[in-house]
Amino acid sequence: MPTEAKKPLSIGALARKAGVSVETIRYYQRQGLMRAPEKPHGQIRHYDQQDVNRIRFIKSAQGLGFSLKEVSELLRLADGTHCAEASQMAEHKLQDVRQKLEDLTHMEAALDHLVSACRDPDKRVACPLIVALESGGA
Repeated sequence: MPTEAKKPLSIGALARKAGVSVETIRYYQRQGLMRAPEKPHGQIRHYDQQDVNRIRFIKSAQGLGFSLKEVSELLRLADGTHCAEASQMAEHKLQDVRQKLEDLTHMEAALDHLVSACRDPDKRVACPLIVALESGGA
């Protein structure tokens, strides 16, 4: 009898074990991120622990902000011998995240100012938020 780690998994069992939906697995297959195992005539496809690990890799990379195209590249580098290339990708992603944080900080300040202006009934002729959005000055 196969051990739990060696026991073949149906796509539904794979989805549950990896914490994703069956449609996510099928999408990853269509995108070339995962293999679609052979389907023996009249039987179901079988997956294994490597497939669970691959999905977890994909989800972890997405959680760090990598696009599926970038995840595909990381998977290509996943044999562990391309650390410099993987590190370079991570550095670029870090720069992107820092830029987004800066942009979000500016957005927060602008919205904070507009919300404060909306709360000041003495200075209000028209809604400051709507006026700012209409004039492009947000």
